[in-house]
Amino acid sequence: MSGIKAFWSNYSIKHPQIAQFIMFFILSNGITVFQMILMPVLKAIFSGSALEAHNFQILPIGHNSDGSAYYIFNYPSGSIASGGGGGLAYFIAVQLTLGIAQVINFFAQRNITFRSKGNIYKAAIWYLIAYILITICAGALQGWYKDPIYQFLIDRFGGTGETAADLITMIINAAISFWVYFPILKIIFKDRKQKAA
Repeated sequence: MSGIKAFWSNYSIKHPQIAQFIMFFILSNGITVFQMILMPVLKAIFSGSALEAHNFQILPIGHNSDGSAYYIFNYPSGSIASGGGGGLAYFIAVQLTLGIAQVINFFAQRNITFRSKGNIYKAAIWYLIAYILITICAGALQGWYKDPIYQFLIDRFGGTGETAADLITMIINAAISFWVYFPILKIIFKDRKQKAA
């Protein structure tokens, strides 16, 4: 174990940018696995509740090919298995999962990957702004791939297909976030000392 620690320490000194990216990659994947465990639990808690009967379709930004409105957050009422979008219940399950994961991600990336000693409150505000913007963009992109994935997998595999679709959409969302967050976090967690250097 001490050999691995020594190797990593030397590697981090010789290749700080690559080491930082590797650590970001490892932590991001760990947090994605955590999301994949938490999401089905939260979804099961909210599934079948009165919240599932409430539409949550907000921020229209155009139209689909069939003429219907294209929403950034598109969660029509009814269970996904019955052809609905999970309603407010599914939206809350998704956002709680993402919110919890991002709080963990903030502290892990700040303390382990970037080893930032900068102002935590400023960093948290910029991180929150980035999180909101990325969530809105990822929500807008979901309209292209979410429904076809769910429809394809549920038609073929029923409830198992729905779980698989949850995981696939989560992985796509995590991949988008991964490539967007790394350069943003390099800016957010930059210390004055690093700037001076």
